[in-house]
Amino acid sequence: MHEFGVDGLLPTGLRTMHMGYRTVDPADVKPVDDRPCELRRLGEAGGVETMAINRFVAAPGEQIPLTYHFHEEQQEAFYVLSGTLTVETPDGTKTVGAEQLFVADPESPHRAYNPTDATEPVTVLALGAPPVSGDAVPYES
Repeated sequence: MHEFGVDGLLPTGLRTMHMGYRTVDPADVKPVDDRPCELRRLGEAGGVETMAINRFVAAPGEQIPLTYHFHEEQQEAFYVLSGTLTVETPDGTKTVGAEQLFVADPESPHRAYNPTDATEPVTVLALGAPPVSGDAVPYES
């Protein structure tokens, strides 16, 4: 992570402020152990506190979450950077292509994966807000 900052006066001159900026290279973020595919927690590495930002790379046959689940509080969005993501929901299976977004509201079960017959990996940027821990509930279909 690289940090940049600027201290100064606001135009009104009444108070000072600090502007902070960071860049994160995913290659510098260690993958999380014991996951069904590659997971790099970019938000944590960048010091983001208001949402979770994760990058997943799933080879054919790999799933992104640990299990079919829903979140009690967190809204989760998957933006596909490359490849095609498949998402199983109680309403059916959704196919999400490159440069498309899939959103799961709280209490909406989903399981995202790259099918066994896929011809390439899928790379996904996942955003979750609020960044809660432990609110994923396994879902039995």
